[in-house]
Amino acid sequence: MKIALRVASIAALLASPLAAQTTPAPASHDHHAAVNERGDHVMGFDHEKTTHHFLLTKTGGVIQVSANDPKDTESRDAIQQHMGHIAKMFSEGDFNAPMLIHAQTPPGVPEMKANLKAITWKPVNTKAGANIVIASRDPAAIKAIHQFLIFQIQDHQTGDPPTVS
Repeated sequence: MKIALRVASIAALLASPLAAQTTPAPASHDHHAAVNERGDHVMGFDHEKTTHHFLLTKTGGVIQVSANDPKDTESRDAIQQHMGHIAKMFSEGDFNAPMLIHAQTPPGVPEMKANLKAITWKPVNTKAGANIVIASRDPAAIKAIHQFLIFQIQDHQTGDPPTVS
């Protein structure tokens, strides 16, 4: 039932004028609050109870999400379900979730779609949540992954370094 409600909600967001916006939104408090609100809705867990990190690597990067409280199994389980679902969607070229959260197509998405067969998206459950390990050997794909992750760092205001670690 929760998944059906989330799918219906995502469909409603896709049909909204906000979803059609493709230009970058200004980096403001209101924009960040809207990103968090839409993110909670699309991802299915509370951003205040979880921590996101976006890390760049030589071969791509890692999306990390964890519950802040080790005893918060509800958030952990929701994170693991979401990350597995997102890895599958991304591997199939479906990047609608980030577009819904950010109200724009993130940089790197068109290039990742064009290089889809050259990129792997591996979900890895952790004790507190899950990671998605994104990897490629193709320089154009790696550049697109980095663009996507840098945008995530900036729009989610994670404070992660926008450089390869």
